[in-house]
Amino acid sequence: MAEGQTIDIDGKSYEIDKLTEEAKSQLGNIQAVDAEIQRIEQRKAIAQTARNAYARALQEELAKVEPQQ
Repeated sequence: MAEGQTIDIDGKSYEIDKLTEEAKSQLGNIQAVDAEIQRIEQRKAIAQTARNAYARALQEELAKVEPQQ
């Protein structure tokens, strides 16, 4: 990371190069998890789009069939 780079956590700024190794490790873990959450949310959006398309296709097919009363 660039020297003098800071991060804001809970309204306080910290210089990254002054963090403990454990704090840097936990920061890296949070960044990795945030990236994974974003990836999962993108996959969910893709799946939701597919589900909507399947639902529309089903509605079109159901329109061809007389429902039972």
